[in-house]
This record gives sequence, C-alpha cells and structure tokens, in this order.
Amino acid sequence: MVKDIGPPASGVVGPNAVIQLGNALERRHGRAAVLDVFSRGGYPDLVDHPPDKMVNEDVAAALMASLFEVMKPAEAGAIVCEAGRMTADYVIAHRIPRAARWLLAGAPAPLAARLLLKSIHRNAWTFCGSGVCIIETGRTPALTLINNPIRTPDCAWHTAVLQQLFKQLVSARLRIDYCAVRLDGNPADRFDVVRVRHKSGIAPGRARQKAQTSFGHPD
Repeated sequence: MVKDIGPPASGVVGPNAVIQLGNALERRHGRAAVLDVFSRGGYPDLVDHPPDKMVNEDVAAALMASLFEVMKPAEAGAIVCEAGRMTADYVIAHRIPRAARWLLAGAPAPLAARLLLKSIHRNAWTFCGSGVCIIETGRTPALTLINNPIRTPDCAWHTAVLQQLFKQLVSARLRIDYCAVRLDGNPADRFDVVRVRHKSGIAPGRARQKAQTSFGHPD
C-alpha cells in the first residue's frame, strides 16, 4: 500500500465550488432560489458576480451549509451532486490537457485510475483547502480527506466530482464508494475507487453489492 500526503494547506478552494453550486441550483429551482440560498449563506453579491479566482473555503462551506438549511435533505443532496458533476465536467474541459486525456483513455483502467488519482492529489488543495489529502495507490485506489472544510452530508459533492472524473476519464464501470472514518482522532472522509461488474440477471443494486472488485486486473 502506498500512501501520499498532499501539498501544504491553503485555505482556499476553486471557484467552481461556488459557481457550479449556483448553476445547479438555478437549473432546478430558478434564480430566486439561488439568491435566497446565497443571501442566507452571507454572500448575496456572488449571485451576480460569481468568483473568477480561488475563494476562501469558508465561503463555499457557508453556501453549501445554507443550501442544506433551505432545501430538504434529499433535494439539497441532489443539487450538490449535480454541482459536483458540473465541476468535474469543467475540469475535464478546461484544466486537463488533451494529451493527458488521450493518455488516460489509452491506458489500462488500473493504470489510468492510479495516474488520475495522482493528478487529483497534486491539485487537492483546490477542493480540500486547509484539509489534508492522502492517496493510496495500492490494489484499491483511494483518496482520504482529513478535516475536510467543505464537507456536505455523505460528502455528496466530493463524491460526485470524483466519480464523474473517473467515469469520464478512465471507465464508465467505476464507482466511488464513500465512508466517514477517523485518522489519528481527526474526522476524515475516504473515497474508494471501485470497479463494478454487472452480471446479467442481477438487479443494479444487487450487482453493486455482489460484483464489487479491486483493481488487480485490467479492465
């Protein structure tokens, strides 16, 4: 098992944590809902003037917390999931060079997953701010965030970001499995990169339970 600790804490996160949250909320509930959530979160000006550079992690945390206060849990979760997918799509389109996308597409899935995980780790400060990012590139690739400053219930936003990145850049058969853990007494969030084999005759839910595999063999 190989563990790697990310760069020093920064205290800022990428602007898409805010921008795509607003976009996903507006898409589902309209602009008035965005203004309501952002105002309750303390940042109404960001509705008309979204950030164009890194933002303080407290801003993103406050807006996501406000969303879960205003919306019912299931709907808030759906919104942050959509925002996470949109964030990943932006990263793929604008932050990952074409040559890197070509390399990942041509590599065996186990290798591509590990390469992508290392790339995510190098830029971890953009989505975990002052938190600490640890990756494991062993048989089951995993990413763990310690003291995650923009944690949402079940880490729905981070899970959606990671799952979209791995599905689009490595394999559609990948899933991110999340669980809350503790490391050295600190709250932490663990994300396992899991390959799923769908067997004929098994419902999708049961397939996820029975067909979960590690990355011991190429996809």
